[in-house]
Amino acid sequence: MRVDLLTREYPPAVYGGAGVHVEYLTRALRAASTDVRVRCFGAPRDEPGTTAYDDSSVLPGANAALRTMAVDLAMASDCAGADLVHSHTWYANHAGSVAALLHGVPHVVTTHSLEPHRPWKAEQLGGGYAVSSWVERTALESADAVISVSAGMRADVLDVYPALDPDKVRVVYNGIDTELYAPDPGTDVLERHGIDPGRPYAVFVGRITRQKGLPYLLRAAERLDPDAQLVLLAGAPDTPEIAAEVEGLVDELRASRSGVVWVQEMLPRPQVIQVLTHATVFVCPSIYEPMGIVNLEAMACETAVVATATGGIPEVVADGSGLLVPIEQVSDGTGTPLDPETFVADLAERVNTLLADPERAAEMGRVGRRRAVEVFSWDAVAQQTLEVYRSVL
Repeated sequence: MRVDLLTREYPPAVYGGAGVHVEYLTRALRAASTDVRVRCFGAPRDEPGTTAYDDSSVLPGANAALRTMAVDLAMASDCAGADLVHSHTWYANHAGSVAALLHGVPHVVTTHSLEPHRPWKAEQLGGGYAVSSWVERTALESADAVISVSAGMRADVLDVYPALDPDKVRVVYNGIDTELYAPDPGTDVLERHGIDPGRPYAVFVGRITRQKGLPYLLRAAERLDPDAQLVLLAGAPDTPEIAAEVEGLVDELRASRSGVVWVQEMLPRPQVIQVLTHATVFVCPSIYEPMGIVNLEAMACETAVVATATGGIPEVVADGSGLLVPIEQVSDGTGTPLDPETFVADLAERVNTLLADPERAAEMGRVGRRRAVEVFSWDAVAQQTLEVYRSVL
């Protein structure tokens, strides 16, 4: 069976959970003797079976969504000979839809997020947000199968796209490489970035985007134990507006407390692993998270998690691996808390609970590591994905 995986992100250009998913799914499928051809955006890759499409010079001056669709058409043309195409995120969904029509093959879509649940993207894409939403809807409603990365995500898919046949929507969790993501006893990375290994700290890892909820964490940090550090591995802002908002909040926080460390460049994975390992608690204040692979990464590093009880997060942060922060959200698709002040207070309270009880946090970290190893292996993800493929061939 030849499968063409269609994606925007692929190593070394990975900045989100979808890119991590495609990287490891590709590896696991190939290990299972599947002929996988990867088609991604960006600079040429050296990896055999991988073709990259330069999106920097296509339709110069056009809206970013139109440039994406132009790249997708080139991808679709090159899928000739595939038995099945599998697209990830709206950036590649159009390629999958067109390839299915052009070559008469099944199209499987994995939903890592949903455009109607990310209306803040209109700030980033302008009218292109309406285009990206149309691309996603068209792809999901015409797909032969839709994979959701959590049961919560599946419910969202069926709610947003009621025309979909529920039998076509399957749940296959994201996975985690627990040999790579494992505790690192070293401290050289901490010292290089100004993190005091002798002080407890809470850490955030993620892009600066509305869905990740970083401004809520920065407001909650005003209430955190003053003896603790707050470490932010946060970069790649979606818009100048949210970049300015986060910068202002960090400046205010630094004026009132010490130990605020903000690393704005995207660190190499081994460095992130060391920072996660030594944290007392990893904090995920997301207001929209279909699954939250970053929580799995922290758990695999044996770090306790405090995360918002939204989307697929409660399916991951379970069985004593962390604390969940309750949230009631408005129904306009933004994920905004109905009561932001209560959400911020509850977030601070749970982080402080673990900062004050490092033994409890350490035990949660051990539980999280076991859970990551036992439940979320990439071999299992690959086998479940292959079952979906076989069901549509």
